[in-house]
Amino acid sequence: MSLELFHPVIQQWFRGRFAAPTEPQELGWPDLVAGRDVLIAAPTGSGKTLTAFLAAIDRLLRLAVRGELTDEIRVVYVSPLRALSNDMHRNLEVPLAEILAVAGELGIEIAPIRVGLRTGDTSAAKRAAIVKRPPQILVTTPESLYLMLTSPKAREKLKTVETVIVDEIHALVRDKRGSHLALTLERLAALCPQRLQRIGLSATQRPIEEIARFLVGVASDEWRVVSDAKQVVSGEWRVASEEGIKPLSDVSSSLVTHHSPLVTSPPVIIDVGFQRQLDLGIEVPPSELGAVCMHEQWAEINERIVELVNGHRATLIFVNTRRLAERLTHQLSELLGEEAITSHHGSLAADLRHDTEQRLKAGQLKAVVATASLEMGLDIGYIDLVIQIGSSRNIATFLQRVGRSGHALGLVPKGRMFALTRDELIECMAILRAIGHGRLDIVPIPVAPLDVLAQQIVAAVACEDWSSDELFAVCRRAAPYRDLPRADFDRIVQMLSEGITSSSGRSRVYLHHDQVGRRLRARPGARIAAISNAGAIPEVFAIRVVTEEDHTVVGSVDEDFGTESQSGDIFLLGNTSWRIRYLRGGDLFVTDAHGAPPTIPFWRGEAPGRTFELSEEVSLLREELDRRLSLVNELESGRATQAVVSAERHDYSSPVAPPTGPADAEGSNYANPKSLVQSNVPNQTGETVSGTALAAGDCDEP
Repeated sequence: MSLELFHPVIQQWFRGRFAAPTEPQELGWPDLVAGRDVLIAAPTGSGKTLTAFLAAIDRLLRLAVRGELTDEIRVVYVSPLRALSNDMHRNLEVPLAEILAVAGELGIEIAPIRVGLRTGDTSAAKRAAIVKRPPQILVTTPESLYLMLTSPKAREKLKTVETVIVDEIHALVRDKRGSHLALTLERLAALCPQRLQRIGLSATQRPIEEIARFLVGVASDEWRVVSDAKQVVSGEWRVASEEGIKPLSDVSSSLVTHHSPLVTSPPVIIDVGFQRQLDLGIEVPPSELGAVCMHEQWAEINERIVELVNGHRATLIFVNTRRLAERLTHQLSELLGEEAITSHHGSLAADLRHDTEQRLKAGQLKAVVATASLEMGLDIGYIDLVIQIGSSRNIATFLQRVGRSGHALGLVPKGRMFALTRDELIECMAILRAIGHGRLDIVPIPVAPLDVLAQQIVAAVACEDWSSDELFAVCRRAAPYRDLPRADFDRIVQMLSEGITSSSGRSRVYLHHDQVGRRLRARPGARIAAISNAGAIPEVFAIRVVTEEDHTVVGSVDEDFGTESQSGDIFLLGNTSWRIRYLRGGDLFVTDAHGAPPTIPFWRGEAPGRTFELSEEVSLLREELDRRLSLVNELESGRATQAVVSAERHDYSSPVAPPTGPADAEGSNYANPKSLVQSNVPNQTGETVSGTALAAGDCDEP
């Protein structure tokens, strides 16, 4: 059993809290204890976060037992969301305190393992405290890690880092923010004298190999995918110890307490897929769907949502835009009550979002209408139903959102999609069929974005002089830049050292390039430029919404909405009506409108696009429907023999094979029992997905 690799204190604490290790834990702990780079891809609620942290905590505990635990940063946890980092910081405090108590019960006196938090919301005093007395575990974000690497004092404290844990890595790889983090990790690896162990935590994504390569860089081309726990427990992976090179199964746990240097260090992928039973279904209003959703149909949809919310303890309602979140929250609050439901999205102030999360966790809210802001693993308590309004436009996104329900071992995630139009009904059906056949969207990874590269070059040289050849090699180790041509790198260096044009002068020149000695050093102002322009989060043209009475920040609205509004206008934000007083200095000052009828603000360019894989599934489904309709017409016209022969030749093993199964007993096809049927579709991994699909004999109205 992999738990036996840990210190007895860890074993006793774990057995007192949990019945047994989960599959990701059984598969991952042997490699993690041995110091290998590991990517864990598993569904939400499978314990993958504890998988990573427990191995790191065990290492720190053994140092504390020997009296060697010093005030040095050993573990860095990186999360794409500040709120998720805040949650992780709080959630680590309890297990560490419990482990310390168990050690005391066993008569082992150890120094406490401390956790520090460094995000954009961290005060200057707390940032200074981290530098003055570093914690053993640092919880941060990609941008804050970049800033620490660029700060003279903070970067010195990062030289002792041994383990980097990147959570929700799938949310980072798809844009330039991930490319920025990949370069930051390579800069950190170049700074540390010891080898970094890299651990990635991801929802199930494809292609998983590319995400693993993003995590560890391109120094190694060896890959091994683990899918069977027996391979891990009885494997013959070799570890270098004081007793010589031995198989891992022959090495005692006391010899792998630190980063035992491996003879080879290929990244290991722990991919358990999404092999969880899922309770999925599609909801349609009683009236016939059309090209758009009419007001009468919205009333029917709201009534059904209220029925589902009242039938469950806590419900998450996901929408694709902030405007729809505000609109739907306002409509449902009139049916459920203002104290039972509220909204949660990125344009609300952080304090309001945190208050919503805590109220939901405490059971004070029946439902929350959210955008992607609640997709990640924030600690919001028990959720037993997820509702998706319209298509999620992405197969993996829907799986991620449904995974927020049943977010615990042994529970079945439950999700319902509300189709608003005929086209969305087809798209929702395509999503369920794709899930049933184990198909996911391919995550697009940007290839060598040069603007991010320029920022990181300035930041690296601002800290110390570099050889241009060595810096190029470091950049090439980051996966998005593995094919970066030297000519492109040299052109970026030329721009940074000579200016954009020959006549632009030295005002925007940040580097000095010694082309003879091939050395780079910083010019005055380089560090300030790197720090003040940190990160790759797109600039959003928003106007803050501030209360006139006490200058409390409520949230933000689109710049166009703020400038086009007039004094006295009333709009909705955070399920509260606000009356505009005036626009001044980029802030929109408001007062409480006390429930007066509001308008709904807008935010431009926020709706997601449909992925290629889902578009292909929609096309296949439409082709299948057309084929079946043609078959029905042929049968009705008396050409049954030829039609039957043609049908027998059809390959029903394709992704659009017609599913069969019992009817939905819960009523997710409440609109027309003949038009939708419940199905149990086995996917390619053997998982059973409970969902709905179009019946073969009722295809005249898709």
